[in-house]
Amino acid sequence: MTDTLEPPADQPQTDNAQSRTGARRIGVVAIGRNEGERLVACLKSVRGAAGRVVYVDSGSTDGSLDAAAALGAETVSLDLSTPFTAARARNAGYRRLKEIAAPDYVQFIDGDCELAAGWIETAAAFLDDAPDAAAVCGRRREKFPERTIYNRLCDREWDTPAGEALSCGGDVLIRARAFDAVGGYRDGLIAGEEPELCVRLRAAGWRIHRLDAEMTRHDIAMTSLGQWMKRASRAGHAYAEVSHLHRGEPENIWTRETLRALAWAGLAPVSLAAGALAHPLGFALLLAYPLQVARIALRGGGAPVDWADGFLSVTGKFAEAKGAMGYHLNRLTGRKAGIIEYKG
Repeated sequence: MTDTLEPPADQPQTDNAQSRTGARRIGVVAIGRNEGERLVACLKSVRGAAGRVVYVDSGSTDGSLDAAAALGAETVSLDLSTPFTAARARNAGYRRLKEIAAPDYVQFIDGDCELAAGWIETAAAFLDDAPDAAAVCGRRREKFPERTIYNRLCDREWDTPAGEALSCGGDVLIRARAFDAVGGYRDGLIAGEEPELCVRLRAAGWRIHRLDAEMTRHDIAMTSLGQWMKRASRAGHAYAEVSHLHRGEPENIWTRETLRALAWAGLAPVSLAAGALAHPLGFALLLAYPLQVARIALRGGGAPVDWADGFLSVTGKFAEAKGAMGYHLNRLTGRKAGIIEYKG
């Protein structure tokens, strides 16, 4: 018989669907670093949706640990002597959750997100009815897409099709048995830990699903091109590391994305060299960049946001290439990269 989860002392037990599917069977692991009021909103959104909430802090200096404890969360402070990663934080939170309870399902959530009302019930019901599904996610939305073009484009990025999926993001309801079977996240990955986990889950015979249901609201708080480029560099690092980890496997994860970034970034120096050393027509290769911007923009409908998408997608390839090359350089020299943070 599965051990049950009890609600927090200040959270009354109620005889309703939320109590039956959340408080007795589901735990929550939230992670964060200096999220401030975003973390408070996150933890308030999950109270009552699960029996136990664990918050894992990665070196915050803003009182996050005290705020989480005041809201009734079990807190874990990561050891400062080992490099922080989101993967390591989630694993630490999961281990602590297992020590204090034995949930069937675990909702992972980032500290800059708020859980949508009803998500836990919807997602848990899906896992109940799909025994071969390891994880389920839904629609993540940006809280303030109107504030910056970067926020708006991230909101677009989160809007992926429902159905069986190749991967999930940081917010996901996962079956504890499946998570245990593959050993959880890879502690050392500084990015891309969720898709990498999904590769191993699928190899073990599990499936991942995305539902057409509201899951979380995210506050990326992105206001500058520099932040966007750092995020792209982080993605490039993830493409390179995860594709290298799983090189030669049938899924061939992120090999194409890595090569695409390197190709677009390498086109500029090739064009300049060809134009300067061989023939002026070599410079014409540079036209590939505005043409690609136009292709992306027109494919999206040609609105101003589509042109911004095209421009940032193309320029972001240089940052992705930087991240990918940085990973391989570190790998060859035996160095370990630190986390790439793009939030202020």
